[in-house]
Amino acid sequence: MNSLIKLELTRALRNRKFLFFSVIYPSALFLLIAGSAGGTDKIDGTGLTVATYMMVSMASFGALTAVLMGNSERIAKERESGWVRQLRLTTLPGRGYVIAKTASAAVVSLPSIIVVFIVAATVKDVRLDAWQWVALTGAIWAGSLVFAALGVAIGYMASGDAVRPITMITYFGLSMLGGLWMPATTFPDWLQDIAKWLPTHAYAALGQAIEQSQSPHAKDVTLLVVYFVLFAGGAAWLYRKDTLKA
Repeated sequence: MNSLIKLELTRALRNRKFLFFSVIYPSALFLLIAGSAGGTDKIDGTGLTVATYMMVSMASFGALTAVLMGNSERIAKERESGWVRQLRLTTLPGRGYVIAKTASAAVVSLPSIIVVFIVAATVKDVRLDAWQWVALTGAIWAGSLVFAALGVAIGYMASGDAVRPITMITYFGLSMLGGLWMPATTFPDWLQDIAKWLPTHAYAALGQAIEQSQSPHAKDVTLLVVYFVLFAGGAAWLYRKDTLKA
């Protein structure tokens, strides 16, 4: 399994297009959204400045990009090419393949988080305590596993032709409705009620709580755990189903 993880990491790091969208793109969006905001401009209802709020949102968005986009399309293509079937002929257990995919995606997501933090600190002068930087990195990185599991599930659910539109709809829908691109407080009340139950909203809320020197809300943590169980369970079921068809 370690060899497969190394292979997955090597393939991901060689994919320049993937690295651009998962590492550079979120930082560019951060500068685009927060670049013109003043240092004291705050987001209503949060007490956070635009820069600190959007820093967490874009770091979360970058991690989401890395684990969701990377897993879903690659798995669907590997199923069609016969690579997954070949792996089943080896001693590698099914869970090893899923773990390798999740682990490699999680490793690649870390640079996207760190780059957004560096840009926010140097360009927008975001200042936090040392423990907050460490806690933010850990919370956003760990939370990305929820979407890594979703990526695996989509990869086993969709064919090679259908996986991209399904992934893009899921990707942009969760990002926009979850409040990663713009504060959910700007949404109509009915849309805010929907956003509060989305995994991306709870995901970003982890970091926002840490920025406010607070513990993450139990509701947000519970939501992410529930979504992880659902996505991981769905991925496991789809993997077994795909194995029976092979």
